Amino acid sequence: MGHENITEFILLGLFSDEDEKVACFVVFSLCYIAILSGNLFILHTIRGSRLREQPMYFFLSYLSFMDVCFTSTVAPKLITDLLAQRKTISYNSCIAQMFYAHFFGATEIFILVAMAFDRYAAICRPLHYMVIMKRQVCYVLVMASVLGAFIHSVLQVLIIIELPFCGPNQIDHYFCDVFPLLKLACTDTSLLVIVIISTTGVLSILTFVALVISYIIILSTLRTRSSEGCHKALSTCGSHITVVFMFFLPLIFTYVPTADSINNDKVFALFYTMIAPMFNPLVYTLRNTDMKNAMRKMWCRDTRFEGK
Repeated sequence: MGHENITEFILLGLFSDEDEKVACFVVFSLCYIAILSGNLFILHTIRGSRLREQPMYFFLSYLSFMDVCFTSTVAPKLITDLLAQRKTISYNSCIAQMFYAHFFGATEIFILVAMAFDRYAAICRPLHYMVIMKRQVCYVLVMASVLGAFIHSVLQVLIIIELPFCGPNQIDHYFCDVFPLLKLACTDTSLLVIVIISTTGVLSILTFVALVISYIIILSTLRTRSSEGCHKALSTCGSHITVVFMFFLPLIFTYVPTADSINNDKVFALFYTMIAPMFNPLVYTLRNTDMKNAMRKMWCRDTRFEGK
């Protein structure tokens, strides 16, 4: 099998209108700068403060790092292509982009699950929390997330590299992903579409449902707590729930396609590749007292050093 005579693909991108392209170039460039600066600022704050000792912020630092990596597999190409005359990508680069997008995206999903587990342990098992969430356990959860994501991504690549591509090479998307590539294969891929929906799609739905159930359990436990502790925990869980919804809902619409979502898959993908990673730092900083205090301390310390 293999890719036969196709050596490169043409990405059709988001828009065909030239005026829209220039406007989007400016908007997406600003979004990408916001994603990089916001997430790197969170990383800098956590690594440079006492927060790094807490499991929740240990996971949050990895989530921010994954956001940067995930968006960086897609955004630079999307932004430069908006002004390019020919939006081509080589076959190998296309496969690599698909692998990394799935790898960093799936790692992010598993880290969100680890964060939900951490909040469950903190709120529902407070007396055993330090034993349950030892640093070794945190490292194991991160390594399991990376390994799970790696296996998932390799499977996506194995599906695509076995397909023959001999006809049209125009990908109706702004980055290489499984469904747009399946449409171009010179063979019947209906069975593969079902396989991907029943793996990636169902995995997304099950993870989302599990996360929502875990937060319902957490929130019902909080109802019996003191108002101050309850308010702090609610604010933390609120941040997590917001991120989960922003990331998972577009993902589910993409990988469990309906008649409408097939046409809107580029719009849905924009949500989880650009918009959610941009809002994550805001969600985790604006709603989080510990982060705000740590940022204030670091900011004051940095300005003091500069003053000297």
